Amino acid sequence: MKITETKNKGLSHSFKIVVPADEFAADVAKRLGTVAAQVKLPGFRPGKAPLNVVEQKYGQAVKGEAAEHFVQQGIQKALEDNKLRSATNPKVDVVTFEDGKDFEFTMDVEVLPEIKPVDFSKIEVEKLTADVTDKEINDALNRLALSRRETEVVDEKRKTQKGDIIVIDFVGSIDGKEFRGGKGTDYYLELGSNTFIPGFEDQLTGVDVPGTATVNVTFPENYHAKEMAGKAAVFDVTVKELRKVKNPEINDDFAKAFGKDTLDALKELIKEELTKEYNNVSKVHLKRALLDALAQKADFEAPAGMVDMEFDAIWRQFEEAKKRGDIDEDDKKMSDDDLKKDYKAIAERRVKLGLLLAEVANENKITLSQEDISNAVMAEARRYPGQEKKVFEFYSKNPRALEALKAPIFEEKVIEFITDKVKLNDKKLSVEELYAYDPDKKENKK
Repeated sequence: MKITETKNKGLSHSFKIVVPADEFAADVAKRLGTVAAQVKLPGFRPGKAPLNVVEQKYGQAVKGEAAEHFVQQGIQKALEDNKLRSATNPKVDVVTFEDGKDFEFTMDVEVLPEIKPVDFSKIEVEKLTADVTDKEINDALNRLALSRRETEVVDEKRKTQKGDIIVIDFVGSIDGKEFRGGKGTDYYLELGSNTFIPGFEDQLTGVDVPGTATVNVTFPENYHAKEMAGKAAVFDVTVKELRKVKNPEINDDFAKAFGKDTLDALKELIKEELTKEYNNVSKVHLKRALLDALAQKADFEAPAGMVDMEFDAIWRQFEEAKKRGDIDEDDKKMSDDDLKKDYKAIAERRVKLGLLLAEVANENKITLSQEDISNAVMAEARRYPGQEKKVFEFYSKNPRALEALKAPIFEEKVIEFITDKVKLNDKKLSVEELYAYDPDKKENKK
């Protein structure tokens, strides 16, 4: 086999590969001999059919197998001899494939770029953090209290007013006929909550308790039940009871409802949970900042084939989102040509960062342990309470799904390795600033 490089430009390489006719014929003869020893043909005992008969029946298939063998061998040898790593599947074109002639084909391949090691100690990244304040703990306690609030009867004889909770029975009709879903019994309604049709609650403000009222409303034009949209309706309402909200006292007894013996213990739990939440937000910002810094170090050419595949995936997602009407407001204002230009740049960034992270992992022998994989599967299973067994079975039977699950876990492991090497500059923010931080805003790019 003779391999000649015919093109070497950037990441693109081309080769002409020639297999001498006698070498190709010898391989075909060897394969035909193997077939002849095993095949059973009519009129002959197994393995006793003449070679010319076997060749007549299986010759073309065997030559195809030989050609595939030499193509794969040629690709591997061309890459190994030239110390190249293919970025995408090589493109092969057969030039000559005739009896008695050399088997000749060409190979075009795009290879991975040479990636120089990055000195992570020279990279500085801002780490945004936020402390949990007493106010945030108290706000969280008040939210918990709100979720546990109850109501109690108001003994005072007075008319209803905004903010009251009333217990009502109601029957609704359109054109004198009761409609489906227009009837309720012992319904708790907070006046001013705007949970009913516009105008309904207003007409129940200022009525006696107990008492009755006739409420006239018109369903909105965009009402979800089309048969009622835009139609006038009458509700006969009986106001049975007046109630008010009773907020629980935030004390040790309140803490026991959440599994803690004291209020201080509940506050500590809230602080731990908020700290964990803020740290996760901080981690997201840190990863983005780190990737931005690494992108500036990725001063190598990205394989065009890999960029095209990444762009195609991004654009398919965009078009699907567009069909659902679920695209960013800024994207709506842009032409497809401008969007494609932006997304092509994003695709190139992703490819470069992916190659750089892969090289870091390779150079530093970073791998996923079985424990890492098991933990990832368990974390996924916890997202589906009661179906954990099915989740485990799914990943055990679907290697491709498992690989997709492993990819982000592996990336996080590489990111953690790099994070330990770079210089982190802590920057304290308020919780509001931490959540609202956008690195793309001009004021944050200074």
